[in-house]
Amino acid sequence: MRRNLSITLLSVGHGCVDVYQGAVAALVPFFVAERAYGYAAASGIVLAASILSSAAQPLFGVLTDRRAIPWLLPVSTLLTGLGIALSGVSDSYAVTLAVVAVSGIGVAAYHPESARVARVASGGSHSAMGWFSLGGNLGFALAPLAVAAVVAIGGLRLTPLLLLPAVVGAALCLPVLRGLETRLSDTAKSPVTGRDDTASFVRLSLAVVCRSIAFIGLGTFISLYAAERMEGSRAAGTVALFLLYLGGAVGSVLGGALANRWGRVRVSHWSYLLTAGSIAGLVFVPGPALYLFVILTSAGLYVPFSLQVTLGQDYLPSRIGTASGITLGLTVSIGGLISPVIGTIADRTSLQTALAPLILMPLLAWLLFRTLPEPAVPGFENTAPKGEDTGKVSRPCLPPR
Repeated sequence: MRRNLSITLLSVGHGCVDVYQGAVAALVPFFVAERAYGYAAASGIVLAASILSSAAQPLFGVLTDRRAIPWLLPVSTLLTGLGIALSGVSDSYAVTLAVVAVSGIGVAAYHPESARVARVASGGSHSAMGWFSLGGNLGFALAPLAVAAVVAIGGLRLTPLLLLPAVVGAALCLPVLRGLETRLSDTAKSPVTGRDDTASFVRLSLAVVCRSIAFIGLGTFISLYAAERMEGSRAAGTVALFLLYLGGAVGSVLGGALANRWGRVRVSHWSYLLTAGSIAGLVFVPGPALYLFVILTSAGLYVPFSLQVTLGQDYLPSRIGTASGITLGLTVSIGGLISPVIGTIADRTSLQTALAPLILMPLLAWLLFRTLPEPAVPGFENTAPKGEDTGKVSRPCLPPR
């Protein structure tokens, strides 16, 4: 199977999984409206999706380092969809938390192995990995529209209809896994080249945690905040959440293109600095300008997204699954652990006061990226069949400083 087709199918499959991560935040306003949840209780739903995902993701990463488990892609896709599909069936808060947590386990199982498969399929190309991330970003972006289309019509009882993307995603990954079977096996058996840079990986992970807190904090409350700023319009909240996720479509592709020219660390470094200003505008600038700052914030947070995944893999070349599980999963999910804190502050003060500290998160990520070296890119192109386009980057990344 040609590289472009493999990446396209993997990207769509990635979107079919990440639509459920976006659906958790998209469901929050409906839980508030139909079940009268407070901010803290609503953010607990996000916490349920995040906490098991955060704990399980490194474990799945370790497993994929020990052996290739490609069947995890279709199975975890279906598990992720099933949890969200059942979230509106019961009025019980405990049952809702449990099924959303099941979805989080599916997310944890999917991302480390999917990142490894995409890495092999892409031939090590930053741009191709950017397209893979784009699929997930589009899934996030479409989540508010999918949830609104289903739940706004018939209420939370129609959430079982949300299982459809999982079925599609599971089906799409099967031909890719068959086409890459030999290459995945050869890559798993090939000797590791390069030394682990654990110190840089830890600093990178802390930066991704900062990004996660900012992104998930905004994703959880942006609908409610926009509706509050726009005189209680639920449509205004849906549009704001859609734009927060849609901006990532631009950011992820732009990040890969910029990294080919200036390097991953430098691009991520400046992106975080600019994002701090856009979050400040989102929180404090009144009126419809909110939407502009939502788009800028989204693009700024997503420019480093796929770059951080490949940076983590290159800092830990002997543990690519673990690196993927942490940078693509654990540190991303960890932001959900902070959401109840934001919700509690909002209950006691205001949403604006609760969201204001998020401005500091990209600033901390910017400071951490100032300390990171640019690792050399391993020779993934050697895993491609002879004569096939390997996706080699147009310009190599900068050597280590």
